[in-house]
Amino acid sequence: MPESPLLHRTPRAEFWAGFRATIPLVIGAIPFGFIFGATAALNKVSPTAAMAMSLFVFAGSSQFIAAQLVNGGATVFVIILTTFIVNVRHALYSATLAKHVKHLPQRWLLPLGFWLTDETFVTVITRYNEPDDSPNKHWYYLGSAVFMYTNWQVWTAVGLLTVGAVPTETIARLGLEFALVATFIGMLIPLIKSRPAFLATVSAGLAALAFNSLPNRLGLIAAALVGVAVGMIAEGQRAPMKGAMEAVAVEAVSHE
Repeated sequence: MPESPLLHRTPRAEFWAGFRATIPLVIGAIPFGFIFGATAALNKVSPTAAMAMSLFVFAGSSQFIAAQLVNGGATVFVIILTTFIVNVRHALYSATLAKHVKHLPQRWLLPLGFWLTDETFVTVITRYNEPDDSPNKHWYYLGSAVFMYTNWQVWTAVGLLTVGAVPTETIARLGLEFALVATFIGMLIPLIKSRPAFLATVSAGLAALAFNSLPNRLGLIAAALVGVAVGMIAEGQRAPMKGAMEAVAVEAVSHE
């Protein structure tokens, strides 16, 4: 059997391959970043604070919630606790990626961990699951992550600058928030490649609907746990199957 050409990709080639693979997801994330900038401004978060959140927090759903809590006068403790709960889903992503990146030094793990987003996770896990043994796949990860990070900063700034020029009602009528949902549906479907993954996805989706009314996005966490449990049972072993973990993680994202 001939060697895969992917095996011989240089770091530079991997970086740009990750960049290119992320383009469709970046397009889906553009409205999300724009809406966050506008939402922050409307919730009386200063432009400096909003940009600092995007630069140093870099977690879309948590930033939306934090901006709303700031406007509502919530305490720092409540803001930290709530955003922590919302971001617990990243434990699923980390568990899935850990075996692929554990050999990397801290100078790689720290920035890659910070830049891990929903979109980059789906892009990168697909690359890691390809059968070649390329030693440069972390450069693919880096290309995806840097692109997503830069895109988020740009569109946060655009949202902050635009909110005063475009009426809020006009922005709401555009339905831009659905672009992100459609993007995650498109990301999820290709990962459903086995019966356990299918059952995990369906059960997580049903659980997300059933628990949607829980406060602080707890329904998202409950749905993820239900999906993982169903995937484990379907696989017939105590450790969650790789495909089930990936499908559940992306399913959790699609119900943010």
